[in-house]
Amino acid sequence: MRFLPHSKDDIAAMLQTVGVDSLDALIAHIPAELRERAAIKLAPGLSESEVSSEMSALAEKNRGIDGRTSFLGAGYYRHYIPAAVRAITSRAEFATAYTPYQAEASQGTLQAIFEFQTLVSQLTGMEIANASMYDGASAAAEAVLMARRLKPDRHRVVVSRALWPDYRAAIHTYLSAFETIEILEAPFDRQNGMVDLAELERLADASLLCVVSGYPNMFGVIEPLARVSAITHAAGGITISSTAEPLALGLLKPPSELGVDIAVGEAQSFGLPLQYGGPGLGFMATQAARMRQIPGRLVGETHDSRGQRCFCLTLATREQHIRRERATSNICTNHSLCALAATVYLSLMGRQGLRELAARNVELAHHAADQLGRAGVYTSFSGPFFNEFVISVSDVAAALDSAESEGVLAGVPLGRDYPELADGLLVSVTEMNDAKQISRLCAALRGGDGERE
Repeated sequence: MRFLPHSKDDIAAMLQTVGVDSLDALIAHIPAELRERAAIKLAPGLSESEVSSEMSALAEKNRGIDGRTSFLGAGYYRHYIPAAVRAITSRAEFATAYTPYQAEASQGTLQAIFEFQTLVSQLTGMEIANASMYDGASAAAEAVLMARRLKPDRHRVVVSRALWPDYRAAIHTYLSAFETIEILEAPFDRQNGMVDLAELERLADASLLCVVSGYPNMFGVIEPLARVSAITHAAGGITISSTAEPLALGLLKPPSELGVDIAVGEAQSFGLPLQYGGPGLGFMATQAARMRQIPGRLVGETHDSRGQRCFCLTLATREQHIRRERATSNICTNHSLCALAATVYLSLMGRQGLRELAARNVELAHHAADQLGRAGVYTSFSGPFFNEFVISVSDVAAALDSAESEGVLAGVPLGRDYPELADGLLVSVTEMNDAKQISRLCAALRGGDGERE
C-alpha cells in the first residue's frame, strides 16, 4: 500500500475550503501557551539509506529464536508454517482488505471467513462458528458474556484456576462493569493438575451461570470435560471450554461430544508465527440454537439470482452494524487475514495430516518428559497431557539461567502467576523440537540447579 502525502497545492485547497489562509490560522483557537508546549523537537530528517541502516542496527539487538532451542509455550506455540500460507496471505487482495462493511461486494473475504468458520466447526464438533474474535483470552470473556445473555437470572461464574492467567484476567476485566456478577475460582488438584471436581461440585449451586475450563489447561493437562459438563448441567449452568493449543483438537474428542455448550480458544498454532506476542486469532463455536447470542460475525452461504453459489454476512451483532442496545459486543477489527492464514494451514494439513501432527507432538512431549525423569527432573502432575507439561526444579531462576547459557530456553516459570507452584517450570514440546534438542534440554537442566533428588 503506497503512502502519498499531501502536496502544497492539496493543503492550500483544503485550507481554502475551510476558510483559513494557513495551518497556523487553522489552530489559532488553541491557547498560545499550549501550542508552545506542544512543539516536538525532532532531529533533522534522515535519508532512506540512513534510516534503513539505523533500523537494521536496532534489529540486530533483538535475539531471535534462530540459534537457540526453545521449549516456550503457555498459550502461544511454535509450529512449522508451510510457505504456501505466507504466499497466499501476502497477496494484495487479501493483505489490504479490511472489515467487509459492504459485505456482499467482498466475496473473496467472505468465502475465506466462511471456510474458517467451517473448519472451526469441524474441529470443535459444533454446528456453527463465528469470526473476528481477537484472541483466546477475549474469546473466553465473550463466551461468559454470551452465557449471561442466555441465562440473565444467574450470577455465579466459576473459572478454573488452571485456566491461563491472561484468560482469567480478561474475564475479570470484561465482567467488572456488572456489579451482580460473582467470579469464583475452582482450585486444581495438586496431584493430577486437573480442576478439583469435588470443589467444583460444591460451587455449582442454583446461582451458577457458567464454568470455564481449559482443554488442555494451563499446565498442559487434559481436563475431564465430560465430568465438568455433567456437574455444570446438573446445576443448570453453561459449560465453556477454552483451548489455547488447538492442535490438540486434531487428536482429542471434540468439545461437543463432552457436553460443552460454547467452545472457544486461540488459533495461533494454525499458521501464525510468534512475533512479539501476536497477533492472535480467537475462535468461538456453539450450537445453532444459540446463534442469536453469538458475538462478532457469522458468514453464510447462499445463491444469487442466477443460482450461483455466493456468500453473505448472515449475522453481524456488532454495535457498528445494528442499534447499540441490541448489540452483543463491540468487537470492531476484523481478523480475516489471520483467519485466512489458519484456513490455508488447515487446508494444507487436512484431517489426517493434522491428526498425525498432533500425534507427533504428543510423542515428542512424552519422550521429553521421560528423558527429563531419567535426568532427575520430574513432572509435577500425574494427569494426561498433550504437548506441554510442568516439571519441578529446586531453583527455577538458576535452572533457566543455566539452560539459557547453553542456548536453551527451557520453559516458562509458573511462580509469578501460581505462588503455590514456585518450583514449577512449564515445558512445551512441538514438532520443532527433535530428539537432539530434547537431549540438550535434559543436559542443560541436569547441569544447572534443575536436578532434583
